[in-house]
Amino acid sequence: MPGGHSHTHSHADRGASGHVAVSTLARVGLTLVLVLAAAATVYGIVRYWPGDAQASSSSVGTTDFAAPGVTLPVAEVQRVLPVCPGAGSSGQASSGPSGGVGDAPAACGAITVQLAQPSPTSGDVRPTVSVQVPPAVSLSGLREGDSVQLLRTPAQNGQSETYSFLQVQRGAPLSLMLALFLVVVAAVARWRGVLALAGLGFGGLVVARFMLPALLEGQSGLLVALIGSSAIMFVVLYLAHGLSVRTSTALAGTLFGVGITAGLGLLAVDMARLSGVANDEGATLASFVTTMNPRELLTCAIIVAGLGVLNDVTITQSSAVWELRAAAPSMGRRELFRSGMRIGRDHIASTIYTIVFAYAGAALPVLLLIFLYDRPVLEMLQTESLSEEIVRTLSSAIGLVLAVPVTTAIAALTVGGASVATPAAAPETGAAPSDRGAPEAGRPTAADLVRAADGPPPPTTRAEARSRLTSR
Repeated sequence: MPGGHSHTHSHADRGASGHVAVSTLARVGLTLVLVLAAAATVYGIVRYWPGDAQASSSSVGTTDFAAPGVTLPVAEVQRVLPVCPGAGSSGQASSGPSGGVGDAPAACGAITVQLAQPSPTSGDVRPTVSVQVPPAVSLSGLREGDSVQLLRTPAQNGQSETYSFLQVQRGAPLSLMLALFLVVVAAVARWRGVLALAGLGFGGLVVARFMLPALLEGQSGLLVALIGSSAIMFVVLYLAHGLSVRTSTALAGTLFGVGITAGLGLLAVDMARLSGVANDEGATLASFVTTMNPRELLTCAIIVAGLGVLNDVTITQSSAVWELRAAAPSMGRRELFRSGMRIGRDHIASTIYTIVFAYAGAALPVLLLIFLYDRPVLEMLQTESLSEEIVRTLSSAIGLVLAVPVTTAIAALTVGGASVATPAAAPETGAAPSDRGAPEAGRPTAADLVRAADGPPPPTTRAEARSRLTSR
């Protein structure tokens, strides 16, 4: 894409792009591409918006998770008994009957709790019950005053109501961590951080209100991921980094990376014969939601997983090229691209570490099983669960790596061309400037040489004449 020199652009371009001129032709072309992408995104959202999003999003909640009449009361821990001998730290609950009102207290491996609200059969009294818990829960630091959620089974067939342990209530610590995160981001990043948080909230809204219901309806995971990712990136980038040509350049590179990741993810899922059901959660979801294809969900997950890192890389590359142009106005576009790529290669190396170790941390229990099992590593890597993580990691990494040169090239073509040094102004005698440009600093000009040959001008004052006589 040809670009003119910096003197052909308006001052508005220079100010809007951080004192860097922008090629008019490149700006028009970039704007046209992004307008078409935005129009396609809006059309896709309207076209694939779930017919009844509320019904789709609540369909899992209405599934027969438990028998009729079963409730999930919250209780406060009154006492934690030690783990039963021989139970170890296994995550399985100790064998024993579920707690009931009035049952004899357990000797080990249980907790005594008091319900936060009276049960349907206790009148105004809050029942106190003892329930068995997995040894891992007892060893996790559970103590008096903590809140847990129970599973209450109503009385039936002449038997009294029973209670069993479901999970620990973690709302308070999670809320504290969230509040700390918001405060730290706002304090360090200030207004830019607040805008980034707003963009993050918008992304969560797109996922919850559009992508998840559309997937539950059986829509194509590839199309849902592309449309949702594009909508998120449009809002997040412009909201956090401002409406500018520099941000538009990063957005174009991001959309390119998303497209590459989507194509590779779709191809890898098909070639590796991945089913999308790699664990208990996937199997449960597949049994509950028969309208959704697990492979479509896996493809969508591969695309969404790389959005954050891809956004980071493209905005960094765009900013790097802009700063290089501002620091070196005379640098040609080829050299500008090469300098930007030197920065990009360092960023690629650090970002690949981020992606790989993030997935390794999430899959650490599986990696430990590989270490313990007496099976070849290459054989274990071909299991469904690990193959999904490998495909997800490599697809995101390839899309990220290819987005770096594309974003750098777009930025190098978008900024103005190399500026040419302006010749120095002619002296007051009216002589035309030399064709060879301005003289070097400290070198005499042609006018200086003429004045030196003619001799100094006559003194204009008596003091000046006396000074000349004295100097001789």
